[in-house]
Amino acid sequence: MTEAARINVVELSVSEVAAALKRVVEDSFGYVRMRGEISGYRGPHSSGHVYFAMKDQSARIDAVIWKGVFGKLRFKPEEGLEVVVTGRITTYPGRSNYQIVIETLEPAGAGALMALLEERKKKLAAEGLFDEARKQLLPYLPHVIAVVTSPTGAVIRDILHRLADRFPRHVLVWPVRVQGDGSAEEVAAAIRGLNALPEDGPIPRPDVIIVARGGGSLEDLWSFNEEIVVRAAGESMIPLISAVGHETDVTLIDFVSDRRAPTPTAAAEMAVPVRSDLIARIDSQARRMRACWLRGQEARRTELRAAARALPDLNELLAIPRQRLDAAADRLPRALRANAQIHHTQLSRMAARLSPQLLRGRIQRCKEQVKAFSERGLRAQRVGLERRLTRVRNAGQLLAAYSYKGVLARGFALVRGLDGAPLRSAAAVTPGMAIEIEFGDGRVRAKAEGGGDAPAAPPPKPRGRTGGGQGSLF
Repeated sequence: MTEAARINVVELSVSEVAAALKRVVEDSFGYVRMRGEISGYRGPHSSGHVYFAMKDQSARIDAVIWKGVFGKLRFKPEEGLEVVVTGRITTYPGRSNYQIVIETLEPAGAGALMALLEERKKKLAAEGLFDEARKQLLPYLPHVIAVVTSPTGAVIRDILHRLADRFPRHVLVWPVRVQGDGSAEEVAAAIRGLNALPEDGPIPRPDVIIVARGGGSLEDLWSFNEEIVVRAAGESMIPLISAVGHETDVTLIDFVSDRRAPTPTAAAEMAVPVRSDLIARIDSQARRMRACWLRGQEARRTELRAAARALPDLNELLAIPRQRLDAAADRLPRALRANAQIHHTQLSRMAARLSPQLLRGRIQRCKEQVKAFSERGLRAQRVGLERRLTRVRNAGQLLAAYSYKGVLARGFALVRGLDGAPLRSAAAVTPGMAIEIEFGDGRVRAKAEGGGDAPAAPPPKPRGRTGGGQGSLF
C-alpha cells in the first residue's frame, strides 16, 4: 500500500474495532455445538454467573454460563468432566479474547456420566454417608407410609396395589417430578418436608418413606445421583427405602438409604408384612401355645399322680406317732405320782431341818453374834474418838506455839495504828500520832511524842517478868 493510500485509511477507535470484530465473529459462527473438557471450574461467582474454560489436547476457549441459564441446567459443571455444550461464540472486548456463552450442557456420553458418578460416590463415601452404622431398622408394621414419586406414573399404582394386597395401610403421597430440571430439588424437599411433620399434626407423620421411580437410562435416573438428594436421604430420621429403577439400575440414593428395593413393588413388600400370613402365623402360634399349655398341664398331673403314689398311706404315716402318744399317756400318771413322791420326800427333809428347837438355837447364835458385833463397834468408836481428840489437842498446841500472843506473854508488845494495822518500823510513826499498844494482858492507847527519824536503840532484853508489867516503851 502506498503512502497516500495509508493516509486515506479511515481512522477507527479501539471500541469500534472491537465491536467490528464482535460482529464478524458472531455473524460467522452463531450457535455452535462443542465438545471438550471443563477446566478451571470454581463454582458460581458471587454474582451467580459461572466462568471456566473448555479445552482439548491442543486448544482452549473461555466459557461463561449466565445465572439464569445455570439454575436451569440439568447437569452442573464438574472440574475435569468431558461435556458437550451449545452456545454462541462471542468476544469480550475488555480483554480482547473470544468466548462461548453456554446455553445447554450435558456429559459427553455414558462414560463421562459414569466417571462423574464414581467420583461423587467416592466423595460421599469418604464423608461416611454410606456407613452401615447410620442405617435404621424398618418398623415391622408401620401405621403411615409416605411415597415420594410421580403421581401420574405406574409406580404409585403398583405400590398402592401391592400394599392393598399384603396389608392395607394409610399412604401419604408427596408428588414430585422424577426427572428433568428441578426434579432433584423436589425430591430432596419432599424427604425433608416429611421429616419436618409434627408427631400430632393434622397430617400424620409417616413411619417409613419410599422414594420410588420406574426404570430408565442413566440420564433419566440422574436426579437420584445428585448430592442434594443423597444428603437429604442421609439426614432423614424416618427410615427410608429407595426403589429407583429396576434391579440392575444403581443410583447413589441406594447407598445412603436404610434399605434398597430392586423395584417399587418390592419396596411395598419390604414396608409391610402379608396380613394373611401374619394372621395365619398368629393362629399357628396360638394353637402351639395352647397345645404347649395343655402338655404342661398333663405333665404336671402325671407328676402329681406319681408323687401321690410315692407318698405312704395316712394311717401308716400316723401309726407310730399314735403308738408313741398312747405309751406316753400310759406312763404319764405313774410319772406324776413318782414326781410328787420325790418332791414330798424333799419337803419332809427340809421340814425336819426347820424344827422349833433348831430355829431357837439359830436365833440365839445370831443374838450372840449381834451382841459381839455391838461391843466391838463401841470399842472401835471410843478408840477412834480418843485418836481424834488427841489430834485436836496437838493441833491447838501447835497453833498456840505459832501465835503472836505467846510472844506477847513473854513480855513483848505489839504497836498498831488506830486503823488496826501493825506499825513495823519507827519511821512509820509521826509526832502526835495516836497509837494502840497491845500487851499480853490487854491494850492501851498512847500518843507519840517524837518522830521516827532516827532508829531508836533496842530496849534491853528483859530477864523475867516484874510485878509492875513492862511499862512504857518510849
